[in-house]
Amino acid sequence: MIVTDTHCHLYWNSFDEDRSEVLARARAAGVQRMVVVGTEVETSHSAAELAESDPDIWCSAGIHPHDAEGADASARERIRELAARERCVAVGETGLDWFKEFSPREAQLDSFGWHLDLATELDKPIIVHCRDAHEATAELVSSHRLRRGVMHCYAYGPDELAPYLEAGYHVSFSGVVTYPRNEANREAARQVPLDRILVETDSPFLAPQGHRGKRNEPALVVPILERVAELRGMTPSELAEVTSANAARLFGLPEA
Repeated sequence: MIVTDTHCHLYWNSFDEDRSEVLARARAAGVQRMVVVGTEVETSHSAAELAESDPDIWCSAGIHPHDAEGADASARERIRELAARERCVAVGETGLDWFKEFSPREAQLDSFGWHLDLATELDKPIIVHCRDAHEATAELVSSHRLRRGVMHCYAYGPDELAPYLEAGYHVSFSGVVTYPRNEANREAARQVPLDRILVETDSPFLAPQGHRGKRNEPALVVPILERVAELRGMTPSELAEVTSANAARLFGLPEA
C-alpha cells in the first residue's frame, strides 16, 4: 500500500530532534510520498531543502494568510523563485483565515489573488487554506481562471463543496474527519468524487482521533485514510491507490 500525505510541515521545530525517525515511521506505515508545504519565505526554503534531500519528498512555496500583511515585494519575489523550482509542485499555502485574522482581510485577499496569478503563470496547482471564509474563498476560486488546486484540510460539509469542485479543485481530508462531532465533514468525504479526493495530516497539527493532543506526523495519515475508506465502503488499500494516483496527477508526481 503506497500512501501519499499531501500536506505536512516537516520543517517544524518539533521534528528537529527525531525527523529521521519520523520519516522511518512514515515509510514503515506505507507513507511513501509526502508534500512538505511552505507558509512563508523561511519555511518555504526549508521545505525546498527537505525536498532536495529526499526523493520521496516534494515541496510547495507560499505565504500563509496569517503572514500576508508582512510579505513585501521582496518576499513575494523569493516565493516566486522557490515556486519555480523543479521539486516544488505547488504554490501555497495561501488562502483566507477570517477566524484568527492575524493579517487584515484586505491583505489576505491581495495575497491570495497574487498566489492565484503565480500558480497560473507557473502552471502549478495552488494549495488553499480556508477557515471561516468560505464565501470569500469560493468567490475568488470561482472567478479566477486557474482550474487546478486543492482545498487543504477541508473542514466544511457537503453544502460548501460545489464551487471548489466546479473550479476543478481537489478536496483533502485531514484528522478533522475523524473527530466525533464532525459528521458534516464525514458526509463531505462520502460525496467528493473519487477522482478528486486526497488525504493529509497537516502535521504537526490536527492529529487524528486517538492521538489528539499529541504531535501529528505523516505516519498518522493512515488512520485518516482508513476512516475515509470506511465512509466510502472501500478498503484502505483501494483508497490509498486512488488518493496517490490523484496526488500524482494533481502535483505532477511520477507514477507510484
